[in-house]
Amino acid sequence: MNVVIIGCGVIGAAIAYELSQVKGLKITVCDRQPPAQASTGAALGVLMGAISQKIKGKAWQIRHTSIQRYETLIPELEALTGRKIPFNRQGILNLCLEEENLAAWEKLVEIRHSQGWHLEIWDTAKLQNICPQVNHEKITGAVYSPQDRQLDPVALTLALVEAAQQNGVTFKFGVAVLDAQTSPPESSPQFCKQLETTEGKIAADWFVIAAGLGSTPLTAKLNQMIDIRPVLGQALQMRVGHPLGNPNFQPAITGNDVHIVPVGGGDYWVGATVEFPRNGNESSPLRIFPPLKELANPESEIPPNQELLESVRKQAIAFCPELATATILRTWSGLRPRPEGRPAPVIGKLPGFSNVLLATGHYRNGVLLAPATAYAIREMIISQGLGNGEWGVGG
Repeated sequence: MNVVIIGCGVIGAAIAYELSQVKGLKITVCDRQPPAQASTGAALGVLMGAISQKIKGKAWQIRHTSIQRYETLIPELEALTGRKIPFNRQGILNLCLEEENLAAWEKLVEIRHSQGWHLEIWDTAKLQNICPQVNHEKITGAVYSPQDRQLDPVALTLALVEAAQQNGVTFKFGVAVLDAQTSPPESSPQFCKQLETTEGKIAADWFVIAAGLGSTPLTAKLNQMIDIRPVLGQALQMRVGHPLGNPNFQPAITGNDVHIVPVGGGDYWVGATVEFPRNGNESSPLRIFPPLKELANPESEIPPNQELLESVRKQAIAFCPELATATILRTWSGLRPRPEGRPAPVIGKLPGFSNVLLATGHYRNGVLLAPATAYAIREMIISQGLGNGEWGVGG
């Protein structure tokens, strides 16, 4: 059985590796760019599972599954490829500001305990003792999640690609999809016969669209457009030259939606901004959908806002004052795919089609949810799409 995956960010690569372990599948992955570009290349890799506010249903289950899988996936990929994947096992520390409701965190601690996960609430004295680099008068305490993780998304994606290649997956980079040939519109459900690409026609039994923002024009070619909008994120790499606080305890630190991520050598990633398209924001999105030609280059929709990036840097310094002395090594940005008018991510069959699956629109949780997304797609394919095969989960 032939499977074609369109898109090779962390989601497409994870699906390719997962499917490569299923006997009888011949898998091809196409991407118009090299692997780990777009939102994967810009992600900070902070895996907020147990410390997230998602507590039930698929929204929690997909996080739970992914966090558990990463514990085996990282050593598995390192053994297969010989690549080193930076994987911070020292947890995530969430800083609580004075306006936060500590009772809600105490409730989450109880819920996670009942689910077999561990969270700790630290008062300011304990926080100061364990993480002396954190010093801000408005911090009332912290929640520590020892089982959550952080990893390097690019290193992960490249390892997934290499491991999948070892298992026989074919990757075609620099190949764009031009059109799709489908069964007649009157057939119900329809099926996609083949894709026309810049490298010729590709036929398959299953097509998996994992192209992030590129999923919208692809689904439009199938007359079932899935509306996914870009949300820009900017981040920076700062060099202090030595570890902040205790060199033997370097968790990812987050507070007020700003992440301070240790990446070794006294360097820290700091981010990320959340920047919506012009004339739009989270509560009032763009009313006029951009033409498809603009979607091919959605960067034109959102010029990076330097003031927002500076505000993120200042917030990080407010939490960890020693960052004020840091040198900025680089800044970068990327576009996150956010589904319009529906929860993120979009995992399931393309409406009206029997053999086109969607694994897209993960917004800010693509790296976190990649393993569980790959599991879900595998189950839909090996079960021949029995049932409706659709996931509705909150982002």
